[in-house]
Amino acid sequence: MINHLPASRLYDNETFYGTFVKDLQRARSNVYIESPFITLRRMNDLLPIFVRLRQKGVHIVVNTRDPDEHDYEYETQARIAVQTMQDMGVNVLYTVKHHRKLAVIDDEILWEGSLNVLSQNDSCEIMRRSKSRQLANQMMQLLEFSLLQFDFCEFDTIPPGGIKLKYDK
Repeated sequence: MINHLPASRLYDNETFYGTFVKDLQRARSNVYIESPFITLRRMNDLLPIFVRLRQKGVHIVVNTRDPDEHDYEYETQARIAVQTMQDMGVNVLYTVKHHRKLAVIDDEILWEGSLNVLSQNDSCEIMRRSKSRQLANQMMQLLEFSLLQFDFCEFDTIPPGGIKLKYDK
């Protein structure tokens, strides 16, 4: 018996952003991104999209490392980017020892792999895109996190440094 498989496709560092940006631009309700590193170079490409999404009322949550965990160059870039995202109403979470790379868009599109969505520059990476509510939900349950928790959060309720989560595994 053949099981129904969700629509899935692999992308590399050369092909990822074209499709990912289209997915972001089509977002209607929520975007969740986990990226341990953040660079201004990459954020300069993504921030205008985040602005348009926030203007449409799309909830955006970014989970990343605390900037204190980075060397000086990355720390400074991460702090600037986090402050900019918070200023536009993006909820920023910090997870200690964070290393996951994924995104969930509208509880239906799941991106997962090795590419740091908010910082990738010149490394060889891979990401899988799956269009499946079941897989997106499975990922969010695995992370023990629900975007619905943050529906009540307004920008000024999030501490300036973000919310710190401790990962004990």
